[in-house]
Amino acid sequence: MIETRYTPSSEEGEEIGLLIGRLVQFARQRGMLEALDTDAAINALLDLYGLTEPAEGEIPAETQESATPILEPLLDAAVRLGLTPDDTVTSRDLFDARIMGLLLPRPSETTARFAGLAQERGAGAATDWFYGLNVDSNYIRMDRIRKNGYWLHPTEDGELEITVNLSKPEKDPREIAKLKTLPQAKYPKCLLCKENVGYAGRPDHPARQNLRILPLKLQGQRWFFQYSPYVYYNEHSIIFCGEHVPMRISPATFARLLDFVEQFPHYFIGSNADLPIVGGSILNHDHFQGGRHVFPMEKASVEAWTAHASEPSVRAGIVKWPMSVMRLRATDRAALLRVAEQVLTAWRGYSDESAEVRAFTGGVPHNTITPIARLQDDGEYELDLVLRNNRTSEEHPDGIFHPHQELHHIKKENIGLIEVMGLAVLPGRLQEEMAQVAAILTGREVYEAGALAEPSHPLAKHADWIAALVAAHGTSMPEPDAQAALRAAVGDKFHAVLRDAGVYKGDAAGQAAFGRFLAEVGFGG
Repeated sequence: MIETRYTPSSEEGEEIGLLIGRLVQFARQRGMLEALDTDAAINALLDLYGLTEPAEGEIPAETQESATPILEPLLDAAVRLGLTPDDTVTSRDLFDARIMGLLLPRPSETTARFAGLAQERGAGAATDWFYGLNVDSNYIRMDRIRKNGYWLHPTEDGELEITVNLSKPEKDPREIAKLKTLPQAKYPKCLLCKENVGYAGRPDHPARQNLRILPLKLQGQRWFFQYSPYVYYNEHSIIFCGEHVPMRISPATFARLLDFVEQFPHYFIGSNADLPIVGGSILNHDHFQGGRHVFPMEKASVEAWTAHASEPSVRAGIVKWPMSVMRLRATDRAALLRVAEQVLTAWRGYSDESAEVRAFTGGVPHNTITPIARLQDDGEYELDLVLRNNRTSEEHPDGIFHPHQELHHIKKENIGLIEVMGLAVLPGRLQEEMAQVAAILTGREVYEAGALAEPSHPLAKHADWIAALVAAHGTSMPEPDAQAALRAAVGDKFHAVLRDAGVYKGDAAGQAAFGRFLAEVGFGG
């Protein structure tokens, strides 16, 4: 039995017992537990709380949409009993994963259930069930995700999606201080390794007792499928290699992407690039991202299609998008893969000084690709190849094809797969900063340009932007108008971010240079 800091009183024990009964009832209603598992689950939770018997009172009949209303008082009790080291968000998150892990089917049972559903009712029904399991288990914390800011922003390239990410809680100063004293851990090697399943977590590594993953075969190799706990878009999935090997874009990457969409035709899948600056935040473990979402880039048009010179069944066109995207389509999988390999090989070694594209500096490579695959309803494969280059210069030390300095106050992180496709994931700090800027635009706060320019001012990084907003809109806007103006201004900034990250610009010179590369890989004229 777990040792608590003190033994709960009979009244508190009864209260905790009722909460345990309600939580097990929720798990049964949501299909997480079978009837035969009920007693074992109750006993495991009683043991966790240092109790020897369940509640005497009757469990109220109720239907909850989420475990959160039951978990919160259970976590409060865990803090009182000394089952958590403190009452921080991190400690509570570590403990609630422990609670929910006791209510989930074992990994092998999860896999068997998924496989049975996929065979009987199709992949869509199977992912519906698996996604629901991830939400019900609180692995995906929908109560936090619903707090994210979200809006659409119209541009000449279509509507961009803007999110302000509030679902990833910030650590408080006590937690940050504690992290500095922790020894360097070696297990699991990273957040994507399969060994995370069932892991109890640490202050610097999330608990994963409520994580379940599914095995896949991609090109004969063992990969795994899971959902992202942060769900930046609908059914946001992570598909990761069973081995801890670094990201690498290769012809095998394209084949794996097509393998996946054949198994999950209702999902897209894509990969971050494999070089710093233009890659994602995790380069040390090969992985893809997928899901059931239509991104702005997918909706973007192709003005003209051209058949490949030696593989005429493969068509290509330039996507009308601020980044440099070749869209390939074909029903012949093998031909499509041959052309994709040709494009990758050519781009790896391609230079065009007139467009500032240089493949190598010394022996350091700069060119790579961000690929995205889809399977259309008519059986046609679609492969978007986004051309990337990570070269830097004195003028742009963070990257020539990366958000430039004047945009860093909104977005300075790498432009990864999700942003490439037109969904901005902006830091949570921006919500409070936008509220402060809105106060200036409405006149609730006095606009003082000199004070804003002081480095110590919390809005100093936005000083030039605020000056431009005040010049355009004044300082007596109605609140709704100020909010709309700010959302539009942030959307414009993200559109500019994508233009900066595009290798070939949208002007005549840029499109001519893009056309030269297409001709190089068999799509001339």
